[in-house]
Amino acid sequence: EVQLQASGGGLVQTGGSLRLSCETSGISFNDYAIAWFRQAPGEERKVVSCTSSDGGPKYYPDSVQGRFTISGDIAKKTVYLQMNNLKPSDTAVYYCATRLAPQHYYSDYTSYDYWGQGTQVTVSS
Repeated sequence: EVQLQASGGGLVQTGGSLRLSCETSGISFNDYAIAWFRQAPGEERKVVSCTSSDGGPKYYPDSVQGRFTISGDIAKKTVYLQMNNLKPSDTAVYYCATRLAPQHYYSDYTSYDYWGQGTQVTVSS
């Protein structure tokens, strides 16, 4: 059974940093694409980072490029999202997601089959 557990959200000031964690079970990093999405109230769920299996190519939208970094620890079966220089516009619930997809990533939320429960990130001005 595939399970994802997201954590690490919180309240930070503008310019601060947070690292989100997504503990996984039931997947192999060699075969599954991983992504982080966020959703602000009244808005659509949007990708902030995604990567293909086994640390392949990564994608970041312009809104977070240069500030967010996705990484993984195979031994811990955990995926991280390092977020630096946070802005109030980054305030949202953040979700990790995965799907079976060797050597390919997807930036659309409808492409993912498994989701973590979400963790709130709030950036104060």
